[in-house]
Amino acid sequence: MPDRIQAEAAYLALDKESIKSTILGKGYKTADEFGLIDPKEQAKKQAQLMTIWLVPFGFFAGFTFSLITGLDTFAWAGEIGNHVIGGLLGAASGAMGGVVVGGGVGLVAGSGDALPYRNRLDAGKYLIVVQGSELLTRQATRILRQFEPENIQGYADNTNV
Repeated sequence: MPDRIQAEAAYLALDKESIKSTILGKGYKTADEFGLIDPKEQAKKQAQLMTIWLVPFGFFAGFTFSLITGLDTFAWAGEIGNHVIGGLLGAASGAMGGVVVGGGVGLVAGSGDALPYRNRLDAGKYLIVVQGSELLTRQATRILRQFEPENIQGYADNTNV
């Protein structure tokens, strides 16, 4: 809904029909309180988790590769130094892989179903959320259409399948 007055009117119309709903927006529940996951925060956590695992693995792989091949890439470092440098390069590769595979690209690109809703809330708009059976959500949709919302979106709960 574009403003608080319309959001409250829609909420009251739903309440009049005994349909429980939640208003998200300034002065009401926030996206975090309701449980809309911030995709950037999730991507950051996943990238950190992957990096924790891939950096040590990358170091071991780089060290082992240098040891097996016997390459003398950095003559000034000596035999052990070459293996350590190979390990450090492997660790750096592991860090990059952790960021890319772990979802760090999502930090830049942004993704996820919750992002458009968060953007609307950040723009000062209000969301009305109705949770229930398909019959209940159809009834709520019919009521909400009277208020000419910008968008109506429905999701099916497939967790019990």
